[in-house]
Amino acid sequence: MTKPGPHYIADRDALQALCVRLQEHPRFALDTEFVGEDSFVPRLELIQVAAGDVSAVIDFPAIGSLGDFAALLNDPGIEKVVHAGRQDLELFYAHTGQLPASVFDTQLAAAMVGYGTQVAYAQLVHRIVGARLDKSHTLSNWSQRPLSPEQIAYALDDVLYLLQVHEHLHQRLRSLGRLDWAQEEFRRLEAKLMEASSEAGLRYQRVRGWDGLKPKSAAVLRELVNWREGEAKRRNVPRGRVVRDEVLLELARRTPATPAALRATRGLHASEAEKRGEAMLAAIKAGLALSPSEWPEIPRERKPEPEAAGLVELLQAVLKACALEAEIAPSLLASAADLQQLAEAKGRRESVDVPVLQGWRRALAGETLLKVLDGAVKVRVEPQSGRLRLEAIDPAG
Repeated sequence: MTKPGPHYIADRDALQALCVRLQEHPRFALDTEFVGEDSFVPRLELIQVAAGDVSAVIDFPAIGSLGDFAALLNDPGIEKVVHAGRQDLELFYAHTGQLPASVFDTQLAAAMVGYGTQVAYAQLVHRIVGARLDKSHTLSNWSQRPLSPEQIAYALDDVLYLLQVHEHLHQRLRSLGRLDWAQEEFRRLEAKLMEASSEAGLRYQRVRGWDGLKPKSAAVLRELVNWREGEAKRRNVPRGRVVRDEVLLELARRTPATPAALRATRGLHASEAEKRGEAMLAAIKAGLALSPSEWPEIPRERKPEPEAAGLVELLQAVLKACALEAEIAPSLLASAADLQQLAEAKGRRESVDVPVLQGWRRALAGETLLKVLDGAVKVRVEPQSGRLRLEAIDPAG
């Protein structure tokens, strides 16, 4: 493949001209480079695009805004091809308030046609296109300026082969009758991203050990986490740089009421206690003032039913058999926890909210799992190959 010459876009006029050219194409490859170690929202540094004979690296800090490019991202008539694009989509959402429309994720699509889950872009390019990508700038500092020609070429490689990969995967999905599956997964990814953006008030549940607190203490933790969220955003620093998770958990347990008691908390920096102590004490007080009806509900620790253990192993074997026949990774269909829920649900299995009982997963494996649980299908081992065989049971005998 002959690589088109890269265009380095560092001003708004050049970006506008690029957008005009991209509008002529029904799709374009999209990737980003960002730095996320020292800010609340990762700093967008570069945007890479490619379509037809167009290829470009957009220097976002030099331009300062997305400009006309935001309209392209939100245009449902132009397909955006990404690889493992969740973080890229989150970044664009942070800058535009919208998720890019019409997204095709090659990592998700590859998992549906036998390339395995979470396959790396370089590996996929080598297997499909035959090219080997240079990965020497994987840990490059994308915030430095000027960028070297090698850095720009490396960044551009992430999109130059992406449309070839997309075309191959699209054809494979179509030949296997799985294009609808892929679209369903892309919609599911979009729903997850939207759900995550609307559940900021539930961020306290990401603090490890929160579910070991008493409900009243969990209410305090929620207030502290909400305070930290606002403080980190205001200062544009990572959450842990304000106060670490384990310190917030300790504050929720101890609920100090005075500056002296606050300063005695292990792990809390003296400077942070001095500068933000009043706000932290106020958050603790607000949490303690909540009525029991406003306390978070703590999930009860549920031990798996012993009699379900063998059933889960059977379901895992059946799931692997379905996945093997479809040349798809079992982990893409269901987790062990999903199968545990099914095994323990007994007479209410249809009401279990797990992905394997929804959409294409249900058609591929979910219905079979339900039939096994209902005794409508028997499982046997084929002696010569050692593979599982599933056979319908004749209800008449």
